[in-house]
Amino acid sequence: MNVDGSIALVTGANRGLGARLVDRLLDAGASKVYATARDPHTVDPVVSSHPRVSTLALDVTDQASVDAAAKAAADVTLLVNNAGVLGFGTALDADLDLFQRDALTNYIGLLRVSQAFAPVLTTNAPGAIVNVLTLIALAPVAGMAGYCASKAAAHSITQSLRAELRGKGVEVIGAYPGGIDTDMLAGVDADKAAPETVAERIVAGLTAGQTVIWPDDASAGAGSLYLGDPLALERTLAG
Repeated sequence: MNVDGSIALVTGANRGLGARLVDRLLDAGASKVYATARDPHTVDPVVSSHPRVSTLALDVTDQASVDAAAKAAADVTLLVNNAGVLGFGTALDADLDLFQRDALTNYIGLLRVSQAFAPVLTTNAPGAIVNVLTLIALAPVAGMAGYCASKAAAHSITQSLRAELRGKGVEVIGAYPGGIDTDMLAGVDADKAAPETVAERIVAGLTAGQTVIWPDDASAGAGSLYLGDPLALERTLAG
């Protein structure tokens, strides 16, 4: 997709990767970017003050909020589903309420927003949906079973959306980063990519026409392993 001249909407744009995605889309020539968050006042002032940025309230877990955003942003040609939450726990000792929260945001929320904006995108086609997933949607890591499952469901629905929107002028792209150095993983001892790097590679992959984007060095290596032997990636991440 040609980002130059596009009108983009980014969910979860108030900090971390979302804020950096707004930056990179602007750098790539987007004519307008809707930076959305549950509370738009929490969007980084440096981001929100840009003349091509419009802040907008959008809570992906609230249908009325999503519907209102789709009505207010009826000119969108590029939707970036970035909003997400992470709860810790294993499959055997899980706080199921926490796991349900992850699923309602990371999977159902992504689908809710995609459903609401699909008519907008097809009307304004050509366009695209970029779903920010994660490498561990493809194989889980210890201690994040619910989060991984919610992202695995989001991976599957991304494939369904791709099939259903094929031929309607809307590309559906999945981005699969590894760990990112944001508040979400604060305190987790692991290699983490800079959010600026991940955002830059997602936008570059979108511009290059990639359907699957591995936006950091760790995910690129693990993605190659997954494509060759999915069980090998499962064993690697579990160990």
